[in-house]
Amino acid sequence: MKSLIALCSLLITAPGFAQGVGYDDTPRIPGQEWKVHDKSRPNPPVVDPGPAPRTIAPAPSDATVLFDGSALDAWQHADGSSAKWQLIEGHAMQVLPGSGDIQTRETFGDVQLHLEFATPEKVEGESQGRGNSGVFFFGVYEIQILDSYNNKTYADGQAASIYGQYPPLVNASRKPGEWQTYDIVFEAPRFDDEGELERPAFVTVLHNGVLVQSHRALIGATQHRNAPSYQVHDAAGPIKLQDHGNTMRFRNIWVRPLKLDIVVDDDADDDGDVED
Repeated sequence: MKSLIALCSLLITAPGFAQGVGYDDTPRIPGQEWKVHDKSRPNPPVVDPGPAPRTIAPAPSDATVLFDGSALDAWQHADGSSAKWQLIEGHAMQVLPGSGDIQTRETFGDVQLHLEFATPEKVEGESQGRGNSGVFFFGVYEIQILDSYNNKTYADGQAASIYGQYPPLVNASRKPGEWQTYDIVFEAPRFDDEGELERPAFVTVLHNGVLVQSHRALIGATQHRNAPSYQVHDAAGPIKLQDHGNTMRFRNIWVRPLKLDIVVDDDADDDGDVED
């Protein structure tokens, strides 16, 4: 009986059970009931997105190809030096851990982005330490990349989350080592001449063809363990891929700059929420 009681106590206190994975000492997310990386926030349901694509689909005719497997010429580190990530398999690039994030030499505003990634086939680590990267618009607005296949973590930090803000509608992750896709429409925030926010950024994300973020208004720039907020920036910025210490692979990355007929909503408040 004592051993049974001890086991039950262990299950209650272990991460991933009643306490969850995440934090309880972080600030509340503006406009939400949840804290940043809240360990009590429910994880989204899991769906099977189907098998990985067998072939690499060509980019649309009006797309700017950022990576086709042949070279890293479109990418650089933040200091302007050439990207040090590795070319592998004849069609992919792999994070060189410790070399740093890479970002596009060209800058973009409103875009449609397609990228394909694979987390390491050999599973190492857990939660945020397993198959971690991210794609950042303007270098500051992150869509999380993570191995979220049977990997418990905080809801707003799993694959296809708007990191620190919104979990995906569902978890559409494939197994480690399998190729996955993100198709993202990003609408840049608008600032007035005084640098005040006129309209928040919006993002729509399909993960492996499954809708996981539907025209979400971003609350601000990505923060870890802190509430997001906006800081004025240029009308165009780089797209960044994160070196988080894992040997992530990427392939077939292209972007379509969009000319959207954006109407600034005077009812958008400073937190990025749109009032009804």
